[in-house]
Amino acid sequence: MAAMAFVTVETHCHTHHSGDCLMTPRRLIELCRARGIQRLCVTDHNTARGAFEMAALAPDLVIPGEELLTSQGELLALYIEQEVPPGLEPRETIERLRAQGAVISVPHPFDHHRSGGWREDELHAVLPFVDAIETFNARSLLSAMNERAAALAREVELPAVIGSDAHSYGEVGRATMRMPACADAEQFLENLPMAELRPRRSSPLVHLASRWAALMHQLQ
Repeated sequence: MAAMAFVTVETHCHTHHSGDCLMTPRRLIELCRARGIQRLCVTDHNTARGAFEMAALAPDLVIPGEELLTSQGELLALYIEQEVPPGLEPRETIERLRAQGAVISVPHPFDHHRSGGWREDELHAVLPFVDAIETFNARSLLSAMNERAAALAREVELPAVIGSDAHSYGEVGRATMRMPACADAEQFLENLPMAELRPRRSSPLVHLASRWAALMHQLQ
C-alpha cells in the first residue's frame, strides 16, 4: 500500500482584495512555493475575488475561501464556489455555505481586540452548525485568546484548525497544518483529525502593517 501523502496547509491568508492587506496574488503564489506551502486557503474579508483570481492562476495550490462578517460575528469558509455577501444572519450565511459544500469554522473567537468577535451566547448558539474552531491564530496578541479557543473546541468536541491570518508577506506560513492531501471539502474534514498543528505567533507589529495597508487603500 502506498504511503499517505502529507501536505503543508495555510488555512487563513489575505490578499490586496482585503482592505487591510497589500499582498498581490502572483507574489503570494511565488512565496508559497518558496516556503513549502502546498495548499493555501485564500480568505479575504467579505469577498472571494482574490481567492478565485488566485485559484485560476494556481489551482494546485489555492483553496478558495472567504472570511465573512455576519450580523453577529465572523465565520471562515473554505472550499467555496460562490461568494457569499456579508451582513447576513449567521444561520443564513451557514445555509448558503452549506449549499456549496464549504468547510465552515469560527476564526479567532475570543480575540476581542479585533472586529468580528462574537458575544458568548451567540457563539455557543452557532457552534452546532459549524465544522471546526480556529484554535490558534498567529495574529492574536494574547496567548490566552488562543488557549481559550482550544479549550472551547475540546469542550464542544469540534476539530481544530490553525492559521497565520497573514496580511503581509512575512506572516505567510507562520501557523500551518501538516495533514494528508485533500481533494475536496469532504476529504479535508475527514483528514482534519490527523493534522499536525504547527503554531507560531507573529510579532504584534504586524498589526501596524495592516493599518498602513488600510491607509494605502484609502489613498487609492
